[in-house]
Amino acid sequence: MQNDFGTTLQTWFGIPAQTVGNIAAYFQPLQLKKDDYFMKQGQYALRMAYVQSGIVREFFTDEKGREVTKWIATPGYFVTDLASFLFGQPARCDWQTLSDCQLLTISKDDYRRIGQHVPQWAELEKLFMAKCFTILENRIVAHLSLSSEERYQQLFQQNSELFNQVPLQYIASMLGMTPETFSRIRNKLGRRIS
Repeated sequence: MQNDFGTTLQTWFGIPAQTVGNIAAYFQPLQLKKDDYFMKQGQYALRMAYVQSGIVREFFTDEKGREVTKWIATPGYFVTDLASFLFGQPARCDWQTLSDCQLLTISKDDYRRIGQHVPQWAELEKLFMAKCFTILENRIVAHLSLSSEERYQQLFQQNSELFNQVPLQYIASMLGMTPETFSRIRNKLGRRIS
């Protein structure tokens, strides 16, 4: 499935088509094959990408050598390590494709230049950052206040296709549960639906 960049910008920020065109001019297409890396831990984020099609997984390796999935980006989401992209810190996670992907990327330099040609960029950038932090805050609240089963149900209601598109251990990890707990919840809820 492909997601339209312009529609996403208009939906997220309510900006006119002309402004969308001005912003989109700074983004370049990038195609990645399944299992390619968009970014690796320790690198410096020199670009941000918008996922047009495909799936990208953000993960890190913990002190026991286990991969922990932090986020699974589907079409319509942006991917980068924000602390690295904005503040020049080394990236804390790996970003790897789980399928062939079509991305639209913007370099760090072009990101900084947008404000010269899009007068309302400062306000749009604030809205973009607010959107990113709202998504993150919602995930933190869910992890702290919902049971494993409730987190499973919430993600399934928001993006049920994901459960058929990526290895389930990645979804379990992103939801903060073991594959065994995930499987038990999946079997329990599956019986309810049948």
